[in-house]
Amino acid sequence: MSQLALADLGAVPAVSRWVRSGPLRLHLLDYGPADGVPVLILPGITSPAITMDFVARELTDLVRPLVLDIRGRGLSDNPPEPIAANGAAALHGYDLASYAADVDAVVSGLQLESPILLGHSMGARIAALAAATGHHELRGAILVDPPMSGPGRDPYPTTLEAFLRQLDQARDGTSADEVAQSWPRWPRREQELRARWLSSCSRTAIAATHAGFESEDFFSYWPNVPAPVVLVYGADSPVVTAAGAQEAAKANPSAELVEVPGAGHMVFWDEPNASLAAVRAALRKLS
Repeated sequence: MSQLALADLGAVPAVSRWVRSGPLRLHLLDYGPADGVPVLILPGITSPAITMDFVARELTDLVRPLVLDIRGRGLSDNPPEPIAANGAAALHGYDLASYAADVDAVVSGLQLESPILLGHSMGARIAALAAATGHHELRGAILVDPPMSGPGRDPYPTTLEAFLRQLDQARDGTSADEVAQSWPRWPRREQELRARWLSSCSRTAIAATHAGFESEDFFSYWPNVPAPVVLVYGADSPVVTAAGAQEAAKANPSAELVEVPGAGHMVFWDEPNASLAAVRAALRKLS
């Protein structure tokens, strides 16, 4: 990571927190206030915590956002290579159960009382499993465009090759202008942050998580996510299609589904105002 990337932390109105999950050190950005309802924000496959800054800072009047650097991203550790020859080991410590265990470690380690889980993409899958396992009492969960791919389903629409190509560009020294070629709708600051922070993501983390999108079925645990739960999705998302949204509504009738017009999978980045309005409305109900 470059000094410019680390300097970005100086402009973020948050305090760094550290928690251990087994042998791993996990880093979070805590936006306060200390007496606010805690909302643990879980980003996507190539999104270190700082890339969700523009979301977190718009929620502090309602709640206390804490954004996790998911293992293998940002300042959090990479897991050691597993030894056991099983399905989880094939995902190199980036299986959903391990991710959900990190959520449990954060909630326990920071003594978060009845938090809300807010996840985007990969983070939404993690939030769903953590909520379904019920290891901690939650006020609820907000899932934003969770990948619904899995065994016997259509593949995740972004290929692994595309993710790794973007990672290689970042490690070669990509620029905001280059990021803008792939994500022209994004605010300039978000293009700059992605250019500087994507290189912090582990190649193994990306590859293993992408494999998990195909081998771990969202619908195997989604029906067990307890109410209250809100599923927010982009109207133009290739990840949560209209058919996927219908299946999700049928599989978990207690869930509230909210569509964000004009947004693709990168819901917050595509339509910041509308997506934040949807999340704020959900938070008011849950907190």
